[in-house]
Amino acid sequence: MLAACGSSVLFLAGYFTRIALTGTHRYPGTGAARALYLGVLGSHTLLAALVLPLALRTLQLSLGGRYAEHRRVARLTFPAWLYVSVTGVLVYLMLYRFAPVRP
Repeated sequence: MLAACGSSVLFLAGYFTRIALTGTHRYPGTGAARALYLGVLGSHTLLAALVLPLALRTLQLSLGGRYAEHRRVARLTFPAWLYVSVTGVLVYLMLYRFAPVRP
């Protein structure tokens, strides 16, 4: 779990560095594809903002030996973290690999 948290910290540092250097990128598609992209991106962004404090609290409880409380919070944290991880890859693929090319 500590390795997963460390990997997430490294990813966030790299992600924020890339955003600082290159800025944000707009989805070039239109219609249903754009609506799907924005729906996935919106849910990803909302849950990503919620996962950070949940993950920190879950980690704090486990390191403090408060395992019953840790399990209770982890039951919320894990599925949210998993969803954010999967949709993050999906957003990347939709934006950089499967997006229609602008003429």
